[in-house]
Amino acid sequence: MTATQQPGPIGVMLVDDHEVVRRGIVTVIDASPLLQVIGEASSVAEATRRLPAIRPEVLVVDLQLPDGTGIEVMKAAHVLDPEQRMLVLTSFDDDAALRESKAAGASGLMLKSARSQEIVEAITAVHGGRAVWPADHVEEGPDLSESDQRIVELIGDGHSNREIAEALGIAEKTVKNRVTVILQAFDMQRRTQVAAMVAARRRAGWKPHQH
Repeated sequence: MTATQQPGPIGVMLVDDHEVVRRGIVTVIDASPLLQVIGEASSVAEATRRLPAIRPEVLVVDLQLPDGTGIEVMKAAHVLDPEQRMLVLTSFDDDAALRESKAAGASGLMLKSARSQEIVEAITAVHGGRAVWPADHVEEGPDLSESDQRIVELIGDGHSNREIAEALGIAEKTVKNRVTVILQAFDMQRRTQVAAMVAARRRAGWKPHQH
C-alpha cells in the first residue's frame, strides 16, 4: 500500500516553543478526523533529534524558537526527506520570513491568528501537494493590468464569464482567455481559488494597486 492510499489521519509534527499556544494548536489538529498530532518539539535541538523517529507526513513549524529558527528545522527535515511536506505557523508574515520559508522548502505560511478551520485546511492542502501562502503576498507576484485586476475583483464577487464580459463590454471569449492567463499568473487551477484569494484580501483590508 502506497503512502497516498494510507488510511487514517494525516500524521502531523508540531514545533512551537510556547506551550499554551502549542496545546491550543494540538487541540485544533486532533479535533479534525483528518489529522493527528504524532509528535511535538519546543526547540530546534529537540525537533531535529525527534524528527528521524517521528517522520511526520506534515511538519508544522514556528519560525521563532529559543535556540534558533524554524528555518533550521525545515532544512534538517528536508535533508532527512526531500519530499517532506512543511507548513510554517507563525505570528509574523513579513516578506523575509516568507522568502526564507519558501527557500527552506515550506509549502505555505499561516498566521497563528487564523481560524481553527483555516489551519486544518492549510495542513491538509500542504499534505495534498498544494501551496498555502498569505493572500496579501500574492500582489508581490504578477503585476496585472487594470482590466485583469478588474476581472479578478469580479470573480471575487461571484460573477460568471458572461457577466464579466457584459460588465466590461468585451467578448465572453476574451474574458475566458484572460481568466486562463490570470490563473497561470497566480499559479492556480480554478476560479474558486481566485475567489478565495479575493475574499481573504478583502478581510485583510487589501486594496488593489491603481495603475
